[in-house]
Amino acid sequence: MLTNMVKAGEETGALAEMLENVVDFYESKVDATVKGLTFLLQAILIIFIGVVANGIVPCIMVPMLQLISL
Repeated sequence: MLTNMVKAGEETGALAEMLENVVDFYESKVDATVKGLTFLLQAILIIFIGVVANGIVPCIMVPMLQLISL
């Protein structure tokens, strides 16, 4: 796409405008990709923290329940 836009810009004499369009296009694609990866990383971290918390709670509760049962 970049080569076609540069070629069209050179032929029409509006290379700067075409390059700005290319920059806008790729910038929007990068922004969308980063936003998607950020959302995915956030979901993975929330799941990880939930698993860790579910591992810690029994480690705290079992000794307390054993002391109560004595």
